[in-house]
Amino acid sequence: MTYYHVSFENPLTSYLQIQLLVDVPAEATGPLALQLPAWRPGRYELQNFAQKIQRMEFSDAETDEPLPYRKITKDCWEVPGAAGRSVRARYNFYAHQMDAGGSWLDESQLYLNPVQALLYAVGQESQPCQLTLALPPDWRLACGLLQTAPNVLQASNFDQLADAPLIASPSIQHEQYTAGGVPFHVWVQGEEAAVDWPRLLADFQAFSAEQLQLFGGFPVAEYHFLNQFLPYKHYHGVEHHNSTVIVLGPAEALMQEAYYKELLGVSCHELFHTWNIKAIRPAEMQPYDYARENYFRTCYVAEGVTTYYGEYLLARSRVRTPAQYFEELNLVLRKHYDDAGGRNLSLADASMDLWLDGYRPGVPDRKVSVYHKGALAALLLDLTLRQLHGHQRSLDDVMRRLYEEFGKTGLGYTDEDYARVVTEVAGRRMQVYFDKFINGTAPLQEPLDRALHTVGCQLVAYENPVISEGTFGFRTALKNDRVEVTYLWPDSPAAAVLAVEDELVAINGRRAGANLQTLLAPGEPVYQLAVFRQNRLLLVELAPQPGPSYGTRYTVEKLTEADENQRAGFEKWLGWEF
Repeated sequence: MTYYHVSFENPLTSYLQIQLLVDVPAEATGPLALQLPAWRPGRYELQNFAQKIQRMEFSDAETDEPLPYRKITKDCWEVPGAAGRSVRARYNFYAHQMDAGGSWLDESQLYLNPVQALLYAVGQESQPCQLTLALPPDWRLACGLLQTAPNVLQASNFDQLADAPLIASPSIQHEQYTAGGVPFHVWVQGEEAAVDWPRLLADFQAFSAEQLQLFGGFPVAEYHFLNQFLPYKHYHGVEHHNSTVIVLGPAEALMQEAYYKELLGVSCHELFHTWNIKAIRPAEMQPYDYARENYFRTCYVAEGVTTYYGEYLLARSRVRTPAQYFEELNLVLRKHYDDAGGRNLSLADASMDLWLDGYRPGVPDRKVSVYHKGALAALLLDLTLRQLHGHQRSLDDVMRRLYEEFGKTGLGYTDEDYARVVTEVAGRRMQVYFDKFINGTAPLQEPLDRALHTVGCQLVAYENPVISEGTFGFRTALKNDRVEVTYLWPDSPAAAVLAVEDELVAINGRRAGANLQTLLAPGEPVYQLAVFRQNRLLLVELAPQPGPSYGTRYTVEKLTEADENQRAGFEKWLGWEF
C-alpha cells in the first residue's frame, strides 16, 4: 500500500502540502526511484508538472531521519540505500491552474488532478493506494474513487488514483440520475451557476441512455460529472476512468442557448470517452508510461470518432434537433477548412504529432486536427457503412466490436486492428478509405457529399464573403488598433506579396483598420498596400486573380427534393423524420 496525505495551511498561497509514504522491500536492489508523471491521459503532450513542486524532502518514516536523495531527471528523484525502509517524501505543490486538466486551491475549494501532483514509486505502480485529505469539517468531497472513511479515498493502483480528479468545497451541489441501471452523479462547483436541474438531468439522462444502448454495457459501476462553472468565459473538458472534469463559463449564462449547447456537447463527448480511450485503449498505452511520450497512430479514433458522436448522439437521443446538430457539424467543417493544413499531414501522422505541437497553432499549413478532420472522416465512414448495408450496419457496430474485443478484455488495439474491424463490419475491403483519408491527405468534399446524399443531405460550398480572405487569400486580426496578417492561403494573390505578421497600414492611401471590407470592395484592378514588415515600411501591389474563392465555407444542408429512400435514410441515421 502506498499512502498519500494532502493538506493546506494558507489556501491563498495556492500551495498544497503533500506527503507520500512508501515501504521499500528489504530485498530491493538499487535506489528507490520516485517519479512524477510528465503528462496526463487526455492531453498527449509533455507538460512538466514538476515545475509546480517546491521544497522536496525525504526522510525515514519511523525515525524522521533525513535521507539523501538525487534528482536524476526533471521529474524523477532517487533515494539510495532505501531497502527495508519506510520512506516519506514531503513537498509543496502549487495548485493554481483552473482548467479541466489542472488543480486549484483557494479559500472556497480544493480541486485536484492527482496525475499532476502525486509521485509514484517506480516498480510499485500496481500496488493499492490510499489518499487522505485534511479538509475543513464543513467541506464536501466529490470524486469517483471509493471513500472508505471521511475524506479517505482508496484506489486499486496508481493508474486509478492518477485518473481520479476531486473537488472539495462547502458549496458544491450534487444531483443524481440513473440510466440503464447505472447511477450518474452531477456535481457543480460555482456559486454563480443558476442550473435548471430538471432540464439538465433530463437531457443528461437521455444522451447517457443512448450511449449505453449503443455499447450494450458500461465499463464502470458509476459515473461522476465534476463541473467547475466559472464567472468568466471558459471551455474545457477532460475524460477519466469513471468521471470527467468540465470547466465552463460564464456561470450565470449557463442555461442560455449559446452556453448550454456547449455544456451538452462536451458532456456527451467526455462520457463517450469512458468507452473510447479509457476502456478501448490503444496498445501503446497498455499500460500508461507516465515518464515519457506514449506515441500512437489512432488518436483520430480516440478523439475524431468521439467528436463525431459527441454531437451526433445528442440529436439521436432527441436532446437536440437535426438543425441544431447541423449547426455544430458546420462548425467542425468551418474549423477543418480554415487553413490548408489538411493537404500536408495525414490523420494518422497527426495523431503522432500531437506530442509535438498538436494543441498549439504551429507553423502555417503543417498539420490537421484529429478532432475536426477525424470527426468528418468518422461521419464519412458511418454513412458509408450504412449505405453498404441498408442501415443494418454502421459505425455503431465498429465501436461495439472494439468494446467487446478490446475494451472488455483490457487488450490494447492498434491501427491495424481498427482497420480490420472496420473491414469486417463493412464486409468488403476498405483499403481505399484508409489510404486516402486516414493515412493520406485526399480531400473529403466529394466523397462526403455523395455519402450525405444517401441520407437526404448535401455538402454545400459557399464563397467566402470576406473579401480579404475570399478574393485575395489573407486573414487578419485587429491587435491594439493594428491590422496584423495572421494567415495566407497558399498560392493566393496575397501570398505573393504579403507575409504572416505584416502590419497592414493603409490601402490605396486610406488607413487600414476594421474597414478592410469597405476598402477592398470597389473591385479595383490593383490595390496599393502599405505594410510594416519587421519595422520597415514597404509598398506592395495586390491584384485579384481569376479562380476559386479562398477559404470556401462548407455546410451540411437537407436536400430540397429528397426521394423516399433518402428520407428513410435520414430517419434511420438521425432518428428524426425528414
